[in-house]
Amino acid sequence: MQNPTDRLIVALDVPDALAGLKLADDLGDNVSFYKIGLGMLTGGGLALANELKQERGKRIFLDMKLFDIGATVETAVRGLAQFDLDFLTVHGDPHVVKAAKEGAAGKDMKILAVTILTSLDRGDLDDCCIKSGDVQSLVLERAAKALDAGADGVIASPQEAALIRALPQSEGKLIVTPGVRPAGSALGDQKRVATPVQAITDGADHIVVGRPIWQAKDPRGMAQMIQGQLARL
Repeated sequence: MQNPTDRLIVALDVPDALAGLKLADDLGDNVSFYKIGLGMLTGGGLALANELKQERGKRIFLDMKLFDIGATVETAVRGLAQFDLDFLTVHGDPHVVKAAKEGAAGKDMKILAVTILTSLDRGDLDDCCIKSGDVQSLVLERAAKALDAGADGVIASPQEAALIRALPQSEGKLIVTPGVRPAGSALGDQKRVATPVQAITDGADHIVVGRPIWQAKDPRGMAQMIQGQLARL
């Protein structure tokens, strides 16, 4: 049975593993699930993941957003799967998803596909030479293709969670939403955001919250507030 506190994933976007462990200590039992991203990789991210998972019983979401040729992705995922982590992100291109699933074969680690980064809007996609169309339509198309390719779930903006949940391909799959901001929090570099309650109500299984917690004057209090809001759903 899933721990009800697992719906909140705290992003450890802090400078290094020592800062990550301190934050985890500060948050205590209020948080059971942590995200460790690419920015932490050279700051002891994998060691931090292992410490939190093996020694403290936390769940771990490794947010690497892998993208490469299939053979390379498969090899990288096979190596990461040895750490007994819970979630790993790859870009949602079908060839990447299929290779990642091969690499994770026999392990419990879930492969989550990135649709379109929540920091991007249509202007950014134009700059990247991404085909025309509104962002939501492209997110839905990428999500469907990734799920068809075998992804265990998708990463998507809260604004697309309900639409993805309505896809036939999403049955039994996970939706994890970054870009979640408690009411009154600064947007930072996120452009497609929602509150924690709205994101879960719209179909997300898990929400990712980073700066609004670890930059708060009282991180433990902020985490408790979010958990309290989710517990009432």
